[in-house]
Amino acid sequence: MRFIHMADVHLGCTPDGKTEWGSQRRREIWETFQESVHDAADMHADLVLIAGDLFHNPPDEQMLREVSYLFSSCPGVCFALIAGNHDCMTKESAWRRFHFPENVAVLGSDGCECITFTQFGCEVYGFSYDRPQIDKPLYDGLMPDENGAFHILLAHGGDALHIPYRTEEMERSGFDYIALGHIHKPQILLKDRAAYSGALSPIDAGDEGPHGYIVGETHGHSVHLRFVEKAKREYVTMTVTVNEEDTALSLRDEVVSAIRKRGSDNIYKIVLRGQCRIGVHFDTELLAGCGMILSVSDQTTPALHLEMLRQTYKGQLIGRYIESFEQDAQRNCVAERQPAGSDISSSQTDASYDQRLLAGLSDVQRKALMAGLEALLAGRN
Repeated sequence: MRFIHMADVHLGCTPDGKTEWGSQRRREIWETFQESVHDAADMHADLVLIAGDLFHNPPDEQMLREVSYLFSSCPGVCFALIAGNHDCMTKESAWRRFHFPENVAVLGSDGCECITFTQFGCEVYGFSYDRPQIDKPLYDGLMPDENGAFHILLAHGGDALHIPYRTEEMERSGFDYIALGHIHKPQILLKDRAAYSGALSPIDAGDEGPHGYIVGETHGHSVHLRFVEKAKREYVTMTVTVNEEDTALSLRDEVVSAIRKRGSDNIYKIVLRGQCRIGVHFDTELLAGCGMILSVSDQTTPALHLEMLRQTYKGQLIGRYIESFEQDAQRNCVAERQPAGSDISSSQTDASYDQRLLAGLSDVQRKALMAGLEALLAGRN
């Protein structure tokens, strides 16, 4: 038997809704799902498993009609699905009134059900959510019948508010494969036994990395899994290192070049790190125009050469301000029993004055030193 395992499609969702590409992302989620269903037919898959959250919200009849038409266009493929926490099967839900074609089985929410596919010797167990949160470990103790069939559990959850479970319980449950949903990052829970397919497409900025579905090939009661990337784009956090020579335009060119290499179809969160000239603040709006940029975070710090400043302004306010932190650094080193030497200002070690001073300060003290120096130097200008 060959099957496709997907989950967390979230049809109807508009990721990045406030951006100019938000409506495009909404369409892409439908397109990717449609292509994945057609993939099942093209590869002659016997079964498609959808482990919850096919929809971003409880579906209305029109949305169910759309996916029903898509399923009916692949009559040689069977479909088994459950409703998850996002598209839960409430008492008033359209799920309960809708009639899918014969090749589609939706497992209900009134307890664990079993669907038998005699044509390829498989039984699928599972149940749908009837509410957005279920904090009881309802998968604990579930076991299939001992009848020689290949047994699959369709499951959705894994955190405290969405059917928590213990991996060891899953391992000894007796299911040949457990198709999991809810966690958006693809991951293997038990080798060739249990897996999260991850979201078919990335849904929010935290869904970094590849997305798609799992293809399973059974051999007796064992299964071989492979992951198929399907999403049209990824979320990527890109760190750009800044130096004192960078300008707004040079930084823009660097970002454009990096995006071109990584893939212009992706959606980026740009993080600026490193040291820049004192008083320089980069135009993040300029960088936001370099592509599909979701956010730009400027985490740069001013390039403050402490030894040079201490010598230049010795005896003045700036020099005394720097030297006041030497005592803090020395006390920290003594408290932590580190061999800091008798004096931070001593040149008896290979480390520079800047390195010795900053190494001895806590994060809070380092930030205070830098912020105070930047303010004092700005005042002089």
